[in-house]
Parts: sequence; C-alpha cells; structure tokens
Amino acid sequence: MSSSNLKGFILAVVSSAFIGSSFIIKKKGLRRAGVNGPRASSGGYGYLLEPLWWIGMVTMVVGEIANFVAYVYAPAVLVTPLGALSIIVSAVLAHFLLKEKLQKMGMLGCLLCVVGSTMIVLHAPEEESLSSVQEIWDLAIQPAFLLYTASVIAVTLVLILYCSPRYGQTNILIYIGICSVIGSLTVMSIKAIGIAIKLTIEGTNQIVYFQTWIFAMVAVTCIITQLNYLNMALDTFNTAIVSPIYYAMFTSFTILASAIMFKDYSGQSASSIASELCGFITVLSGTAILHSTREPDPPLITDLYTPLSPKVSWYIQSNGEWKQKEDEGSTPNFITVLRQDYFK
Repeated sequence: MSSSNLKGFILAVVSSAFIGSSFIIKKKGLRRAGVNGPRASSGGYGYLLEPLWWIGMVTMVVGEIANFVAYVYAPAVLVTPLGALSIIVSAVLAHFLLKEKLQKMGMLGCLLCVVGSTMIVLHAPEEESLSSVQEIWDLAIQPAFLLYTASVIAVTLVLILYCSPRYGQTNILIYIGICSVIGSLTVMSIKAIGIAIKLTIEGTNQIVYFQTWIFAMVAVTCIITQLNYLNMALDTFNTAIVSPIYYAMFTSFTILASAIMFKDYSGQSASSIASELCGFITVLSGTAILHSTREPDPPLITDLYTPLSPKVSWYIQSNGEWKQKEDEGSTPNFITVLRQDYFK
C-alpha cells in the first residue's frame, strides 16, 4: 500500500468510528425530541432544540471531515467501503445504549465486514494525481457521467415527490434510497473540493475557477438533502437496520459513480478487480446478516387510554341459510344471536 493510500485508510477508520457513534447519539436525541413534539418522521423539527442531537451532529461532522480528507489521499473505491466499520460501531453501541439486541449471527456479520474491508484495502487501486480542478471538471462533464447524473436527479425526484409521501413510513428503501443516490454525487463533489483545497494550500490557487464553486454548491445541496432524509429514516426504523442498508446502497452507488467519473479500475489486473469485488460482496453479506438478525422497533402506541371497541359477530338466518355479519354497536332487529365475541 502506498503512503497516500495508507493516510486515506487511517483517516477512513477514524471517520467510521465517529460516524458510527453519531448514529446512536442522534437516535437518542430524536427519541427525546419525539416525546415532547412531532417526530422527525412526521415532519417535525423539534430535534433541532435537543442538545443531544446536536452532539450527534458534531460527532458526525468530525467524522465527515476525516472522511473528506481521506478522499483527497485515496480513491473512492478504497475509502467508501471502509464505511462498513461504522456499521460495527453503530451495532455495538446500539446493543448497549439503545437496547437493540446484537445476536451471535450479528457478530458474524461484523466479522464479515472487517474481512471484506481488509480485502478491499489490500487490492485498492492507485489514484492518478490531478493538477487542477479543471481536470476534475473535464471528468465530470463526460457523456457517461452526465448520463449518470441525470439518472440520479430523475430517480431522486420520483422518490421525493411520489414515493416518499405514500410509502416512506413503511418502506425503508425510500428514505435510504434518496440518501444513497444523492450521496454518490456528494462524494464526487467533496473529492473535487478536497483536491482543490489541497492544491490551493500547495500554492496553486483553485478558488478563482468557477468549477470549484459549482462543486461546492452541489455538495452543500446534496448534504442537506441527505441529512434530512437520513433523520427521517433513523426516526422511523431501527438503527441497526438503517445503518447496514444505507451503507450497502450508498457504497454501491458511490463506487459506480467513481468508476464512471475517475475510471478507478483502468489499468488494474483482472485478479485485483476480482479480489475487490469479492471483498465488497463479503462486506455486503455481513451487512445483510446484521440486517436479518436485528429486531424491529416496537410499534408506536399513540394513546394508552383509548378504550378497545368491541366487535360483535352475528349469525343470522335468511331464506333458510345461516350467514355471518359483523357489527360494532347496533343490534339487528330480526336475528337469532348464536355467538358474541369481543376482540381488538
């Protein structure tokens, strides 16, 4: 592993530790905020007044900054899959702090994530050095990447405008899908900004180029969108389910975007590419096991004092035949009552 990739690896590990912790801290903050007002999943923003949620945000920002710098030194196909380590941190902390039980198969899932990440690190490609933000812009306006960007925007609009209002509360893939596809553009923009800052510090000013500011605006827009729908996902579904699914989808789309834009796999041998794919599949297997072994959140009870309404099952005789009718209050005038059941 080159010194550049090693720096990226260390920063990615630090980032995963902070980001994994932030999931748990923010979840506890969202729970507290939900007690005193509308939940985030219902469009409430009371969590903005909750100090614990802000602590989680600060923790996530620190992790994202470390992740940001990691992308400057190493390719996305190395840095992004290492996010699996944040799943392990999140699952372990959820077990102790949120009482979301981590079973033995879940521990196996964590182990698979570590093994898969190691395989990816050992076979990660070396990234070509870029001398200006204009070179990155030329990569971003390739027809293939423009087609990918247009597809991401179209899918995101469909998910936000049509799917989210109808299925967001019941289908976990809606909120996480929005975060993941948008996240792939976030990573590409952040990588461009990071390289621009690095070159500026080294003496080649990149701030004067309009491309730098376009990348910055895209990054800010995508990050705000991601945070909003990630909060909704965390408040609606179990943390140990959100984390691995988000990781799997986000990593897949990011690797795809990076392969299209930066041509990461160009010049690599078939065996190295195969090893990286096997490592990624191993990581996905680990996240799938974590997902399948976690217990879902208990349903929210909105009113403990609402009386149960009894239902009455009536058997009536009509034209010589017995038929069943259910009612909640009124009693038919001309029937023979055979049985009366009370149930929820």
